Amino acid sequence: MKKFQLFALLLSFSLSSFAHADESPVGLWKNIDDKSGKPRALIRITETGGEYQGKIEKLFLEPEADKNPKCDKCEGVNKDQPIVGMTILFGLKKDGDEYNGGKILDPGNGKLYSSKLTLIDSNKKLNVRGYIGTPFLGRSQIWLREQ
Repeated sequence: MKKFQLFALLLSFSLSSFAHADESPVGLWKNIDDKSGKPRALIRITETGGEYQGKIEKLFLEPEADKNPKCDKCEGVNKDQPIVGMTILFGLKKDGDEYNGGKILDPGNGKLYSSKLTLIDSNKKLNVRGYIGTPFLGRSQIWLREQ
């Protein structure tokens, strides 16, 4: 009987951690291009000390394209660095139903924008907004949670 109780307790802890993960942006996300509607990358969002960051794990490129292009338009430490493995989201913190106060890097143009994230559609989608100055002046993408 004690073995069963221990097993049930461990199982409940395991399930609660999965449920908790789905309530935050932590996990693997497919970035969907807001112009073409096609997948562009897989981004893994992690959390450390209450701060959320996202790193590119895979790019969806044309067959003849370089499988890991470098960010030739980036500045600073990211200049000419491989895009796969690059941290493009950082400094985000939970604020009510949003995650904001951070930055997002667009490796396509090398520009850094303010950013905020909002989980939508039962936490299966992530509204990712990049902007300059105020969130009103920016653009959004919908990322899809990967299982």
